[in-house]
Amino acid sequence: MRHPLSTYRLQIRESFTLDDAAEVTDYLRDLGVSWAYLSPILEATPGSDHGYDVVDVTRVDPARGGAEGLSRFVEAARAKDLGILIDIVPNHMGVSEPRANAWWWDVLRQGRASAHAHAFDIDWEFGGGKVRVPVLGDHLDAVIDEISYDPTPADDAPDGLIRYYDHEFPVAPGTGSSHIGIRALLDAQNFELRFWQDEAADLNYRRFFAVTTLAGVRVELPEVFEATHAEILRWVREGLADGLRVDHPDGLVDPGGYLDRLSAALRDASDDEVGYVLGEKILEHGEALPSWWKTAGTTGYDALAEIDRVLTDPAGEVPLDALDARLRTESDLPALTGWHDLIHDTKRKIADSIQVSEIRRIVRGLPEALRTEFEAEVLQDALAEILACFPVYRSYLPAGRAHLDAAAGEAEIRRPELDDVIEKLVPALADTDLEIAWRFQQTTGPVMAKGVEDTAFYRYTRLGSLTEVGGDPGQFALHVHGFHTAQALRHASWPTAMTTLSTHDTKRGEDTRARIAVLAEIPEKWAARLEEFRGIASTGHGPFDALLWQAIVGAWPASASTPEGLKDYRERLHAYAEKAAREASEVTGWWEQDEAFEERMHALVDAATGPAAERVRAFVDEISADGWSNGLSAKLLQIMGPGVPDVYQGSELWEQSLVDPDNRRPVDFAERRRLLASIDGTDAVRPPIDGTGAAKLLVTSRALRVRNDVPLDVYRPLEAAGVASDHVVAFDRGGVFAVATRLPHGLRTAGGWRDTVLLLPDKLVIDVLTGKQYQGGPTRLADLLATYPVALLIS
Repeated sequence: MRHPLSTYRLQIRESFTLDDAAEVTDYLRDLGVSWAYLSPILEATPGSDHGYDVVDVTRVDPARGGAEGLSRFVEAARAKDLGILIDIVPNHMGVSEPRANAWWWDVLRQGRASAHAHAFDIDWEFGGGKVRVPVLGDHLDAVIDEISYDPTPADDAPDGLIRYYDHEFPVAPGTGSSHIGIRALLDAQNFELRFWQDEAADLNYRRFFAVTTLAGVRVELPEVFEATHAEILRWVREGLADGLRVDHPDGLVDPGGYLDRLSAALRDASDDEVGYVLGEKILEHGEALPSWWKTAGTTGYDALAEIDRVLTDPAGEVPLDALDARLRTESDLPALTGWHDLIHDTKRKIADSIQVSEIRRIVRGLPEALRTEFEAEVLQDALAEILACFPVYRSYLPAGRAHLDAAAGEAEIRRPELDDVIEKLVPALADTDLEIAWRFQQTTGPVMAKGVEDTAFYRYTRLGSLTEVGGDPGQFALHVHGFHTAQALRHASWPTAMTTLSTHDTKRGEDTRARIAVLAEIPEKWAARLEEFRGIASTGHGPFDALLWQAIVGAWPASASTPEGLKDYRERLHAYAEKAAREASEVTGWWEQDEAFEERMHALVDAATGPAAERVRAFVDEISADGWSNGLSAKLLQIMGPGVPDVYQGSELWEQSLVDPDNRRPVDFAERRRLLASIDGTDAVRPPIDGTGAAKLLVTSRALRVRNDVPLDVYRPLEAAGVASDHVVAFDRGGVFAVATRLPHGLRTAGGWRDTVLLLPDKLVIDVLTGKQYQGGPTRLADLLATYPVALLIS
């Protein structure tokens, strides 16, 4: 199987089309990239910036360049010897603009009679034969006068349209008439317009997580698989794609079965050995990827967590916990009893709110004996408790039965009054002959994702660099030995899995986290500065203040030194603060806002980027060098470590983004091209470690090129000896040696490397970052890392 040595993620959209991507293929080649990695390119909802809301599975999005644009991109990529990896979205389709999605439009028009009715996961019986569409601003009776009927025929709506502000819906065949009232007309349709808040409890179609505008697709049906993958397989058959990244396989009925079918289809579609497939699987701490999946591995969040934690000072855990406890006391908040209890409560909140529709559907599908013995409310309560206790994203029955049993056992301890119903539920939930067993497995993931990543991560604020997708904030740090063990396991088990530091889904860019990680080395100083900052501006919620001030400090860009740059950063922070506060849903939320709290929150951002800007900048200046050291170390460890490293677009320079959509801002490729040329030029000088990020571009390009030139066929830890030996993490990839600094602040304040040596093989090596040669054997780290906090040595 052909696989990449590295990838570079490109976000394809209307403002950066496939033709724009073709223009940067020479830059990717010069950078040292092996494959270009494209975001979803099937036609998406008009104006979509991400592409995960596909509306037409039969063609490449014209707004993204269309089929011709893809062909031109492929031609350019092949000319630069780049492979191509493309992101696909089998779990759901976009339905926010029904008319843009011909399948969904036809289902709304013809209901169960539609040829596409079986493609979507709809509970027709619960909806009384209708699809429930939650778009109204209030209950129907309150907004009935705002709904209108347009009898004008159209090709896709021969009987006219029903309109509600910007929303358009097709009239069912034979029901259009201007002589009946709007209420009677609505009653005759194959859809039911509902208050938007009804989505939580009364929806009758499966969604992606809690996103009502993304409707679940039944790719487990052979005919639906064939229809949704025909265009994708054409790419493979015609040599337009070399591999696929599968978005959210855990949302499918049977992820393993889907990957089996996809693997067989890829074999049939190509004479070549095309089979490089990645699954976007979030692994909990200590969880292994299912070994039977036909995939090269995950998209790399597990590697991200390991790299972040080996660069985090374990000594910071106790004082940062104490700071968090004090902030909670001052804010009259209950003390945290631990990460596990926190996520139980946030997951339970999700199960009792935005996932109620899914849980009630499971209740409706339970065996009649259970529904007769227990009231629906009791069954719903018990299911919600099991979901809140479920330890991983999902099981894959019969594998993973232990997770179900563990969740049930914990649920019985937490809710002993439910032990009888829980005990009787488990056999049904484990019986794969029952549809509800599969539905339960599809529901554990949304409860985990929304409860942990989108809620608890914004409440557990002691160190923001640890609350990242795929990471367990309960694991504060990882010692060097544990890091080496994890990398050796990846090398042995999943050597072609992707590794990452930033994605379109990460809560913070890699260098934002790298700077925030410094706070673990200076917890007392951070506590004092946070108190100073809170004295300038506070929301009144201590833990959220900590989260927000960490983000402000961590993402503070070099461009903020100019009025224009500071204004841009202020706008980014306002958007981040609003999203973070509403996701945490402690004081304010998406459904109901606390206006006074949000005013204080926005005032904090204004103060931080206004009157207090110089104080913030002064603190950033104190820790930025250590943050840059962490950023360079993380990048080298990722690129030279086991797996296939992905460089998220633009992150070859400092990547100081915040949560999406901030991390999808346009990338200045011209600037990156210029900097790379200056580094590669005949009169090139080694760039300083400064706000330009040129030093990171040096590390990234040299490491990627080494991967292309030298087989990295082993993984062996390297030992250090001396007083500062805990500050280095280094390994041998088979004659290529990667050396990185950890805990740079502590190293610097303790007097530097002093007599510490790295024990290298006894042979001449050269550092490709500086051009300096070393004899090998015991090598002084003070010499080896005199220019940069990292070194990349080759024979």
